[in-house]
Amino acid sequence: MIRYQFFSVLLVSFLLSNSWADLVSAQAVDTELAQKQLGIDTKTESILEELLESNAGARQLFEQAAGYAAFSVTKAGFFVTAGGGTGVLVDKATGRRIYMRMGTGGIGIAIGAQTYDLVVFFENQPILEAFMDGGWDTSANAQAAAGQVGYTATSSFVDGVAFFQLTGKGLMAVADVASTRFWIAKNLN
Repeated sequence: MIRYQFFSVLLVSFLLSNSWADLVSAQAVDTELAQKQLGIDTKTESILEELLESNAGARQLFEQAAGYAAFSVTKAGFFVTAGGGTGVLVDKATGRRIYMRMGTGGIGIAIGAQTYDLVVFFENQPILEAFMDGGWDTSANAQAAAGQVGYTATSSFVDGVAFFQLTGKGLMAVADVASTRFWIAKNLN
């Protein structure tokens, strides 16, 4: 009888300790996820604030937009270019945030590395939702960035989307045909 009670207590203790460990582990994962999301949100707010303070056209488009996305990107190349970044898509009507990743690759004349921020405004809800589903955007790109901060300029939506690139410091000369893909970062949502 004592042996039975001992094994029962041991079994219950074992089960509770595993449940406790699972609970602690889940809380640690939630805390880590929240910290990553907070970092992305803080960077996004900083990027958006910088753009809207410096560009009246961007401010006007932002007011009209159904939502926006902002990504921090690093791109490098030596004839072949590759880059990637992380950001967030925000639905202005609901406040819903979808954390996303982007990747870009191209071929052409490219030497160097560059960091930049990409901001996208969406004119209406269907275009915002289409972006959330992901897609390829293939475009030709010719630019030179030499260790200075700069902004692209746009004054209207084109096919329901307005892009702004805020360049950071770096040195990169590029003339490439690049393809960019955006997708939902399942590990960040």
